[in-house]
Amino acid sequence: MSLLSVDEAISRILGDAAVPLAIETVQLDEADGRTLAEDLASKRSQPPFPASAMDGYALRAEDATEGMRLTVIGTAAAGHGFAGQVSTGETVRIFTGAPVPVGADTILIQENAERIDATTILVREPVSAGRHVRRAALDFAAGDTLIAVGTCLGARELSLAAAMGHGTVPVRRRPRVAMIATGDELVPPGDMPGPDQIISSNAVGLAAMIRSCGGEAIDLGIVAGDRHAIEVAISRAAALPADVLVTIGGASVGDHDLVKEALVASGMTLDFWRIAMRPGKPLMYGRLGAQRVLGLPGNPVSAFVCGLLFLRPLVHALLGHAHGDQSEPAVLAADIPANDRRQDYVRATIATGLSGLPLVAPLPIQDSAMLSTLAAADCLLVRAPGATAARAGDACHIIRLR
Repeated sequence: MSLLSVDEAISRILGDAAVPLAIETVQLDEADGRTLAEDLASKRSQPPFPASAMDGYALRAEDATEGMRLTVIGTAAAGHGFAGQVSTGETVRIFTGAPVPVGADTILIQENAERIDATTILVREPVSAGRHVRRAALDFAAGDTLIAVGTCLGARELSLAAAMGHGTVPVRRRPRVAMIATGDELVPPGDMPGPDQIISSNAVGLAAMIRSCGGEAIDLGIVAGDRHAIEVAISRAAALPADVLVTIGGASVGDHDLVKEALVASGMTLDFWRIAMRPGKPLMYGRLGAQRVLGLPGNPVSAFVCGLLFLRPLVHALLGHAHGDQSEPAVLAADIPANDRRQDYVRATIATGLSGLPLVAPLPIQDSAMLSTLAAADCLLVRAPGATAARAGDACHIIRLR
């Protein structure tokens, strides 16, 4: 089977997720990080009335001449407006957020008013009409669409939705991603490995990635490198209400790489296997009933890079997000050799370049088992298949990791 290009693999995976997941309605306090499923229009205007922006006195601008004495006829506070009307020679003591009384058109701030007695003030400085008054609907008007479909709701958007009069919002259901890690060499984090074992780290990182892009991670644990055990785990995963099944490890071509065989035997329809990329060549994709199956390599950096390039866009697509190019332009800080026929993703660090573009320096060791260099990297330097040697100062493209 020939190697598939990265772009073609992404296209086929996203083509299988063209219809987003169902819509559900949640309370605002449960909507943080959720994806809005419909445009959200305001139910009310904000502010709903002309409101004072300062503490002071509400009055008519024509009365706000220096030395003018005005009669205080009442008080207006936030939540407690003045019910009467301001006429010539009158004023209302007002506080920030209170409705501006009928008849008044400006606010004399308290620093510019001298209280003569309980019912009289002296205007010490003139003020023009509209000063310190927030007009009705200054922020937004009823019916305004303020939050667009596809928005990931955070603190600012939720505050706005509340002010718009919404107690609930329509969101996409979170994609559920089940994960199975395979291999006799693996033990869970926190356990003491045997002399021939290592700690399983991939599922932890992938779960964080899934959650960060709006999904729900379901870790089904570690399965021994035995075909029957793998088939049992796949059967258990297939029975879950999961949208995606991610297998980690066992997807290459060695004698102990049994995941593809077990998936096919369990009824998976294989779409493709093996990608022209480094790291991550053994990537696999298919369908097991309603579940999309993404088989990731077991090497930690390979699993992370494949998660970044394929799993994250898949979760986003199920949430209704359009896929965009994750890369951005940069400048090389060092010479790099020509590339072979696989698209290369090189761990690199970023400095500020004189041109304003990121200045990118590849890390010296690129072994796909080395998590320390992945953690130290700021980005992945993307090298196209067959790219010629490049020199420091040449243009390049990167995918940021931070």
